[in-house]
Amino acid sequence: MHILKKIANRIAQTKFASQAIKDRADLGAFKEKPTARIFSGVFLMCCSYIIGLPAVGFIGALSVSRQEPLIIIIGGPILFIIAHLVFLAGMVLAGGRYIRVFFRWATRIVLEKFI
Repeated sequence: MHILKKIANRIAQTKFASQAIKDRADLGAFKEKPTARIFSGVFLMCCSYIIGLPAVGFIGALSVSRQEPLIIIIGGPILFIIAHLVFLAGMVLAGGRYIRVFFRWATRIVLEKFI
């Protein structure tokens, strides 16, 4: 337990952590009404799930039915990369602000328990 307290004290000295403790960081931002940017980000994240495995499965079935293995060999990874990029874009739109709010709150809570 002594080493955890040392680590917590060291982290508490950083600008991010000390500011979170000083400001009594909370999750108040989650109570606000979501903006159009957040809705579009969530929409993109949902679309990425549709692009992901179902589309790869469809491409695989198409590849088998046409007996063209290059369709799945080339198309599968391309669709999977596109799905990940769409999900990442959704995360940037929807979660950029909230991730920082959450991490400030979590840092404050954890450090207050150990300090």
